[in-house]
Amino acid sequence: MAAAHAREKLRAARDLAKLEEQQRVQAEIAERQAAADAVATTDVEARAAAENKRISRVIKDEAARKAVRDQRYANRKARQR
Repeated sequence: MAAAHAREKLRAARDLAKLEEQQRVQAEIAERQAAADAVATTDVEARAAAENKRISRVIKDEAARKAVRDQRYANRKARQR
């Protein structure tokens, strides 16, 4: 009877150790996933910022080209008068 009780205690201790290890592994997986999500979010934000900068630069370049074109047009009209 004592041997059976001892075996049961050992089994319970092993089960508890397995459960604690499983919880530790799950917590580690969740932590790694959170870190990966943070990196992905940062990457997406960086790409969006870079795209916005490119768009802004293109718009400014286009405005500058149009201003130069309009100035040439105005100069040409002034010469014609």
